[in-house]
Amino acid sequence: MNPRPAPHAAIEPQPDAIVRSARAVIATEAAAIAELGPRIDGAFVEACRLVLACRGRVVVTGMGKSGHVARKIAATLASTGTPAFFVHPGEASHGDLGMIQPDDVVLALSYSGETDELLFILPMIKRQGIPLVAITGKPNSSLASQADVHIDGSISNEACPLGLAPTTSTTAALVLGDALAIALLEARGFTSDDFARSHPAGSLGRRLLLRISDVMHGGDDVPRVPPEASLTAALVEMTRKHLGMTAVVDEAQRLLGVFTDGDLRRALDDEGVNLRGATVAALMTRGPKTIGPDKLAAEAAQLMEKHQIHALLVVDDERRVVGALNIHDLLRARVV
Repeated sequence: MNPRPAPHAAIEPQPDAIVRSARAVIATEAAAIAELGPRIDGAFVEACRLVLACRGRVVVTGMGKSGHVARKIAATLASTGTPAFFVHPGEASHGDLGMIQPDDVVLALSYSGETDELLFILPMIKRQGIPLVAITGKPNSSLASQADVHIDGSISNEACPLGLAPTTSTTAALVLGDALAIALLEARGFTSDDFARSHPAGSLGRRLLLRISDVMHGGDDVPRVPPEASLTAALVEMTRKHLGMTAVVDEAQRLLGVFTDGDLRRALDDEGVNLRGATVAALMTRGPKTIGPDKLAAEAAQLMEKHQIHALLVVDDERRVVGALNIHDLLRARVV
């Protein structure tokens, strides 16, 4: 029975040394990223052309730490308008190679360019005439020499002081993948609406896709009174509809003004106002902030924040009141 190894002795952390180490890593990786800029040349442009002309998908592959980066690049491509997925090179030689089709483009990551699992599947990829784009740190490597396009991801040194753990090299590959994805996004004219359609369940999707008409109260749930209504009638309407305000509308349902809790407080504080005899038209706020039903719900949040208000009336092109919403509706929709 093998003896259990002795536990490591507790090490007292040295704050200064920890800070120096962390800053050195950041400086090393930042310098490596800066060195990538001049290498964005004709090869990078050709890689973009291959992907834009692709009728299938971009198959991103890599082994080990490069594989983790490859997964992220595939996800970024897919969410920014370039259909892509990850294939593990080890699994590819055991059946998953069938996932790669002649209309695809393969993007392979390997810093050494000599990863056995990748080199093993290259003949099958080349035999099908599938374009191969490689990101390596060795322009003379086997993978780079067999690629249709090679993107240089070489670095001066890893951030790891032992020079062993992939750190700077994986960061460089990730940045090149992001650069490729964004260049393709802009070339395709990919918009924020397109992005939202890929992220419907996330907060970005909600902010970019949700319209006022999706969250507003409509029909009989909209508080509204005529201009000749009494203060009592306006308060009853506000209480019934639970929005803290009521629209004041004419016979055609066109907006004349809004009566809010704030208007009530101001009326109570004004000794010159006859609360029993005043009509709501005399107490309402004229020209209130409004929004259209087709606007984004996020715009309503911005409008409320800018003007320090908590509710909005929704009007159509002819100023007819078609809905209402307040900050609680936006909170429930997780827009704010």
